[in-house]
Amino acid sequence: GDAQARYAANMLLLEYTTPRLSSPIFSYPYSRSREALHQLQKNGPLDSIHGIKLQYINPVTGGAPMPTIGAFLQLLPAGFGGQKYRSSDATIYCVVEGSGDSCIGEETFAWNQHDVFIVPNWYPVSHRANDESVLFSFSDRPVQKALGLWREQAL
Repeated sequence: GDAQARYAANMLLLEYTTPRLSSPIFSYPYSRSREALHQLQKNGPLDSIHGIKLQYINPVTGGAPMPTIGAFLQLLPAGFGGQKYRSSDATIYCVVEGSGDSCIGEETFAWNQHDVFIVPNWYPVSHRANDESVLFSFSDRPVQKALGLWREQAL
């Protein structure tokens, strides 16, 4: 609990001076993140591509938890059908809750809780949720952004 007290309360110790490349906390409790998604769902509106998608951050820098890997959590409400989208980062998805399918390129893949699937870089993707679903994902987006290479496009 020490790291949570020191770095995760939207405050930083006055004497903190050594910048780290990675986040000083590596515990992002799911219950807190899930509650944030729930509150945002109640407040609306949904993004037409991602539903509700949050990125995990390094509380010291506001950037990604690691310099080369970004992590995300998104909620797709029951019946959600996302618009097609593509980006230059290859993304690995882990299904935390729910079921649905994702159209990746020209193929559709069904998924359920605990499934893992990958969207290669620049492949069009759209997600559809059968019931309320939560997807955790991670990608190389931070390093691409640092190098000026990251791109995205709604289709």
